[in-house]
Amino acid sequence: MQFQVQGARLSANRWEGTGAPVVLLHAGVADRRSWYSTADQLVGVGTVVAYDRRGFGDSPPSQVPFEHLDDLITVLDQLGEGPAWLVGSSNGGKVALDAALAHPDRVAGLVLLAPAISGAPAPEGLDAMTQQLGDQLDVAAGAGDAQEVNRLETWLWLDGPASHEGRVSGAARELALTMNAVILGNEVPDDAGTSNIDAWRHLEQIQATTTVAWGDLDVPFMIQRSEVLTTRLPHVRRQVIPGTAHLPYLERPALIANLIQVAVGGG
Repeated sequence: MQFQVQGARLSANRWEGTGAPVVLLHAGVADRRSWYSTADQLVGVGTVVAYDRRGFGDSPPSQVPFEHLDDLITVLDQLGEGPAWLVGSSNGGKVALDAALAHPDRVAGLVLLAPAISGAPAPEGLDAMTQQLGDQLDVAAGAGDAQEVNRLETWLWLDGPASHEGRVSGAARELALTMNAVILGNEVPDDAGTSNIDAWRHLEQIQATTTVAWGDLDVPFMIQRSEVLTTRLPHVRRQVIPGTAHLPYLERPALIANLIQVAVGGG
């Protein structure tokens, strides 16, 4: 299926259910396919939708100015099923937080997996392993070696910077590499579609019930930021996902499906 937004069509998948809809928002190194195994195991929740933001997966890069937040609200309008639970990973979490601030009436609740946060300060220092991979990424990007960038980013985000390369193997790794290759090929700027909302300064205003979760093998500054988030949101619960890094639903989709079900069900 597709959603029509201003100047574009967004490719999407839908799983029928009853109750409040659940919208799955992918990370900046992934697309909607990253959610398939999780969505297939979601039971007892409303209609589930996962869509590709512009420049990801099957949604082409935008030819006009846009904001991912506006696209999300248009998607919710077309679902037409009332306030939705937003499940956001990394940059998808940033879109979810922006929506909770700008359109609180459209958000039934949040499940955030190591989310990015609009307006958050840059980390003051990186751990040694993340810095090492970051330096290698800078060299590869400077040389225009997209394949090497993909390899290193997959190590960083899928395996975790302190884990050995290839910790996560098989279909999950193949999918991660395939998804990110599309993103790198599209050459969409990192700031494309960002809103001018400064969520970092206004986290205490978010009234939506929120679950913040992260893998214990994730990039340390993402873990630290997630921990700070749990101290500033008014209605929050936290969960550490052992043995996973930044994309836990690729490694343990059943566990993430259960986390979402518990959050939506209020358990």
